[in-house]
Order: sequence, then structure tokens, then C-alpha cells
Amino acid sequence: MSELVFQEVPHVELLQWLARGSLKQKLLRTIRLWVWLRSLYGDRQERLALDDSFTYAEWRDAFFSSTHTKGEEVPNLHDPDCPCAKTTQEWLFNEKTGVVAHQWQESLMVYTGITDSRKVLKRRLFGITRRSLQGDLETLADLGWLVYKNEKYYRVNEFPQRPLTPKDETESNKLSIYELNFLHDDLVGFAQNHFQKINGVQRFFLKVDYVVPRSTLDAVDDWQYQLRELWAKTPVPPIRLTYASAKVANQLDCIVYPVCIYYVQRAVYLCAYGENPDKQTEWYNFRLDHIQKMIALSWDNSQLPLNLCQRYQRHTLPSPDYIALEMSKAWGFDFYLPSQLTLLRFDRDFGDRYVKGTERHETFEEISYQQAQKLIKQKIKQPEQQTLLKILANRSPEDAYYQVFIRYQDEKYRDNNVIMRLRAWRPKCEVLFPYELRQSIAADVAKEFQLYHQD
Repeated sequence: MSELVFQEVPHVELLQWLARGSLKQKLLRTIRLWVWLRSLYGDRQERLALDDSFTYAEWRDAFFSSTHTKGEEVPNLHDPDCPCAKTTQEWLFNEKTGVVAHQWQESLMVYTGITDSRKVLKRRLFGITRRSLQGDLETLADLGWLVYKNEKYYRVNEFPQRPLTPKDETESNKLSIYELNFLHDDLVGFAQNHFQKINGVQRFFLKVDYVVPRSTLDAVDDWQYQLRELWAKTPVPPIRLTYASAKVANQLDCIVYPVCIYYVQRAVYLCAYGENPDKQTEWYNFRLDHIQKMIALSWDNSQLPLNLCQRYQRHTLPSPDYIALEMSKAWGFDFYLPSQLTLLRFDRDFGDRYVKGTERHETFEEISYQQAQKLIKQKIKQPEQQTLLKILANRSPEDAYYQVFIRYQDEKYRDNNVIMRLRAWRPKCEVLFPYELRQSIAADVAKEFQLYHQD
């Protein structure tokens, strides 16, 4: 019997690594893989009574109760004590794992954008067909946790390299290649599989647009280093930023609490809570290359804004999780702006070729022509409602219609990255509402037309 012991708890970081790609798409299978590993390599209480080489049938008989189906069908609830009856949340959240449900769900939301995991957690994790379980075994072999030969599976003598747990981190100062949770989950698989050269040749490259001028790159690096130093302090101090704001076309000072940094649409931004350059909200995304000066302050500084002092005194200073949650609610990086439901129409051919099957945002979904008509009646007041219904009546029911929540208040307060995407889709995309945004785009199109049709 192998002496290797697998006692990892199902932290989302470990599941992301096991997923080897999109955890959002493979969530249940990935959690099952974790259960498989505990059944094969766990401690004496968990490890199944199996030889080091076994077949699927031998594992099935050792894992499930004696009345569990041996056929191809999905097992019914035949025995409340059979593992196939346990829900996903029963596997995850128990005294053995010590995992706290709400913390795990918040972490899952940050990694995958899944804002409501209740339905998934209530599903029977092993209430699946034999073929699906056989697929789990094949995946474990592909990942290096088992070896398949002579129609049997063999336990391994050495585990694959995997993410460091908090306990392991105290024993090693080396940067793990698996500490990649800052990447989009679909990119993590690329980074894990291709971080090294293959036969001496680098095969994977990540090219991003970065508009920050070379003259300010050193300053941006300095700001990132200073922020890293500040975030290592307890408590994290507030800071005074001297900021060259493009929005207000002026240089000004803002006192804020630094929460996290994001690379979004060609630049790096500091998400901060406190004062806003235009004094309209308590949040703002400060572009790092526009920061002129950064000074750390103390929490007893008399110049701190009231909202910041109150958050500090109540121990409710915001976290990166809050930002990720807000961004999941509407399309756009300016998560502090109000969200508005938006109705879009695409030419059917264009929509099928370039929009259908792509991921834009969690709230971006295709709807029918009839649903579009219903939305106009429900969400738009007169007289704009009647105008839009007439417009829709002149559009083809065969076109592609989508609804999505976007960060938009008015022409002054809108997420420019989303607006730029809508512009890039023109003339194949039409904004039906919000009505003010529709009118704004129409005005832009008219001005553009004049530029190209002058003598």
C-alpha cells in the first residue's frame, strides 16, 4: 500500500489547479476529483480498502453501498447512507474539512464569477452515471495521480506538483508557479501547462495592449512596490494621492484607502475607497501612471474624510472580494457606477459569427424578439417606450437580441471600456435602450458621418 497521504482540504485554489482550465465549467467534476484523491490517498479513516492496483468496479464496490447500481443509469436515492446520496455541500463543509461555507463561496465568486452557488451545492456530487465516473478516473490518470496499464489503475509513488497550502508556505519561500489566482481562470491552465519551455522552445506567449508611456514605467513600478509595502502593514494605512485626473482635467489630492490593483483595458489601476476626483462617489479607479505622489498617512490624521474614518472605526474597510462581487453584477470596470439594463440587437449573421458562444459578462444573455418587446414595455416609460416599440417593429425577429447590465448613469458617468466595445461593434450592433445611451450613440454616428462626407 502506498505511504503517500493526501489530506488537502478543498480550498478553491486547489480546485482551480485540479480543473486545469475553467473551474466555472468543471466545478462539480473538480470537487469529485478531490473526493477521489481522499478516497485513494487519504488517511486511514478515508482511504478505501483497495490494492495499489484496481479496476473501476473494485473502486465502485469499495466506495458505494452494496445496493448502488452496477449499470449505466444515474443512481436513484436507494440508500441514505450511500455516498451517492450526499450533496456537494455535505462533502465540502463538515467537521473533517473545516471549510466555512460562506468563505468558500466568496472565494469561488472571486475565482469564477459564480455569484450564487446554492443550486450547485445542493446537487448530489456522485449522483451520476458510471461513464462520468470512468471519465473522472481517466482525468486523474491524465493529471498524474494514477497510472493506467493492463486495464487497471495504479497508485503513484510521487504526487504531481500542486499548489502550496498555507501550512506548506511557512516551510518554503519559493514562488510557486501555481500562485496564479490573479489570472482569469481560463488563462491559469495555459500558465500552468506552458510556463516552461518545451524541448528548449517557448511555445506560449501572452500579448496585452499596454498604453502606459515608457517615460512613466519606472514611476508605475515604484507605485506598485510602495503599495505592496503598505499592504504588508497591519493595519494597512490610508494614503494621500496627488493625481492628474483626465476626467476633471486637473491635478488634485485624494485621501483614500488602497484596496487592490487591476490590469484592465491597457493600463493598471488602483481601486481605492475614500475621496473621488469628481467628488461624486466614494470609490475610484486611479490609473497608476497618472499618480504624481503617494504619501502614507496615519489613521488618526485629522484630514481623513469622514466616510473613511467611520469604516476604519467600525472595522468594515472594504476588501478585494467586494470589488469582484460588484463587477460580477454589471459589465464594466467602474464598479461604483449605477448599473442599467441594456438591450442590444445584432445582425443575425454577425451575431452568430462573433457574439454567440462568447463570454462578455455573467449578465450578458441572448433573448428572443418577443422577450425584447416585453422588456421595452416593462422597463421604458412613455414617450420613449412607444418610440422604441415602433423601432423594434421595423427590425427583423430573426436578428439576435441580447440583454446585459452595464455600468452607465449618463454621458458623464459611464464605463468607457464598455462604450468602446459597443462602438467597435457598429454598425452591426444597435443599442435599443437605455434611451439616453441610444441617443448619444446616434449623435456620435451623425458627427462621424459628417467627417467622412465633407467636400
